[in-house]
Amino acid sequence: MRNQKELRDALGQLRESRGITLKQMEKASDDGSGRKLAPATVSNVLSKDALPGRDFVIRFLRACGLSKTEQQEPWLTRWEALKLDEAVPVEEGTPEDAVPPGPGPAVEGLQESPVLPDNSPHRPPPRGGRRWVRFPSGRWKLLAGVIACTVVTALAVGVGAWQLHQQRVHDQQVQDRARFKKQHCGTLDASLVTGAGGECTGITDGSDGSAVFGSDLEPVMTAIGAENSDVAKGGDYVTVAFLTPLTSKSANNLTVGQYVAELEGAYTAIEEENDKDSRPRIQLLVANMGSSETQWAQAVGQLSALARAGRLVAVAGLGLSQQESVDAARQLSKAELPMVGDLITADGFDSTGAVDGKGPINGLARVALTNTDQLTAISKELGPAQRTAALVSTQVTPNGTKDLYTESLNRGFHTVKGLKKYLDNTSDFTFDPRGGPGTILPTISQNLCNTGKTVDTVYYAARVKYLPDFLDALTRRSCHAQPITVVTGSDASSLDPKTQALHDPDAPITVLYANFPSAAQFHSSDNPDHGLYDAFAKDFTASHHGQQFAGEHLTSSYWAIVAHDAVLTAATALHNAAAHGDGPTSLPNRYAVRDELFALRNGAVAGASGHFGIDSNGNRTNSTTIATVHRLGQPLPTPTQPAN
Repeated sequence: MRNQKELRDALGQLRESRGITLKQMEKASDDGSGRKLAPATVSNVLSKDALPGRDFVIRFLRACGLSKTEQQEPWLTRWEALKLDEAVPVEEGTPEDAVPPGPGPAVEGLQESPVLPDNSPHRPPPRGGRRWVRFPSGRWKLLAGVIACTVVTALAVGVGAWQLHQQRVHDQQVQDRARFKKQHCGTLDASLVTGAGGECTGITDGSDGSAVFGSDLEPVMTAIGAENSDVAKGGDYVTVAFLTPLTSKSANNLTVGQYVAELEGAYTAIEEENDKDSRPRIQLLVANMGSSETQWAQAVGQLSALARAGRLVAVAGLGLSQQESVDAARQLSKAELPMVGDLITADGFDSTGAVDGKGPINGLARVALTNTDQLTAISKELGPAQRTAALVSTQVTPNGTKDLYTESLNRGFHTVKGLKKYLDNTSDFTFDPRGGPGTILPTISQNLCNTGKTVDTVYYAARVKYLPDFLDALTRRSCHAQPITVVTGSDASSLDPKTQALHDPDAPITVLYANFPSAAQFHSSDNPDHGLYDAFAKDFTASHHGQQFAGEHLTSSYWAIVAHDAVLTAATALHNAAAHGDGPTSLPNRYAVRDELFALRNGAVAGASGHFGIDSNGNRTNSTTIATVHRLGQPLPTPTQPAN
């Protein structure tokens, strides 16, 4: 904020990013004294070409939710610096130019000459503006030296004061700049915020530096910044935001690091679309919700403000199937933004809003396989043999919020026909991750040996974050020689196949989960859409403005594929909206894009995972044909119980 206009603009942007209306601000600014920030007052102050008053700034910040001193400090520090500049403006030109015109100062002990006739012998000759005086003796002396010394002395005092002021202003600006950058991820972008532990969250177009969200994202962030810069030069573009947790500094984080491949996949879709002849071109904004999505409200508030500004027409990503993602989706829905989820699999986490029963989430679509799709595929793989299945589940995230993914798995184990019949109601175990999984999972594992029945199957409705500990505990239970099959959801895709517990011959363990096909299966000629995957893989591993993405990111997880397909789905909808718009140069708005999104039927999207569409509830079509069961560890054992 270099001047009062930038301060006023920043205040306006702050209000918009928080989604606060002028009426809400008026109510929030009422401290009981009767003084409130009326809508007209706010509009007048922010539009007037003048520095707002300090009291106005304080009330404005407080109404925007910045009630703590440390939150207001950078704003007020900058206000004070601007006020100082306003009171003592910086002079233009050299110090000499700043000396006021007119006669020099009087010199004590000397007398000014009287007015004398031109022919007077006592009148000194004219000297082009030089100053003469008559001493008491009656003799005239030229005071050039005396006056020069006096003027130089005065100038020295003036220059010294001017230089001191300039130095103070400069020092204050340096301090303000350093403080601001410390609070905003080392940048001058107020959209980025430094949080606990130095974690950077918020929104960037890549121009704020490639390492704002961590060194592991530098290649893809560099590519995003370069691509966005090229797109902006043409002017004919719209913006799509990718919203996801992009850092894992918190121990509560559930993403296990796959977010690098996720963002790389999202970017690849943008680059592919911009290389086509279709218009408009697309800028990609990166919106980081932070570890465990705890800063979702900050990012979503900024996206909502951008939607109102015009160019933002869709949001992709949305994070995992947890409560924070649902809350984010509902806020984006209020901003009337179309959304395409990439990783969300919980049943009902779609436009119906059935996931939490709080009403529809208009505009929400997704490209992942639902938990029901996954568990149905596994039930067919298990076959008809009789089993005894225990259930191990969690209901909350490490933040204490609802884990909708695990809730949905739990519900699926109780409802999918081929699975529910094997459940043993006496072997139902729930744990809270905030209590320390490392202590309770060994206890649960040993309890599987003490049920009086041979438990040969475990339905695991918990996160993969805790699965290695659980598998290790299974190898150390007293009945470890009994083969056991662990059935779980697509989150297990990130489980390392080399996990030691999966290869212990004395404790046979098999893990089954369903998801998209593996990279090798996508590439196989048996896949009718293998050409689409091959084209994506080629584009993914190509040079991106001089940057390379690791090929192993395509094989280590499916996140790159679903992120690519989510962004591609949004891009397909917006290009359809542009083609059906008012004219060849008109830009589609978010309403048109949302309409087109829910009209993508009959394989309209040519994704890396194959052709698919979006149904009336926002779910991926053709999901059952692509759901694939994956096995880790030992071969699937034959259950000991005979079939009924």
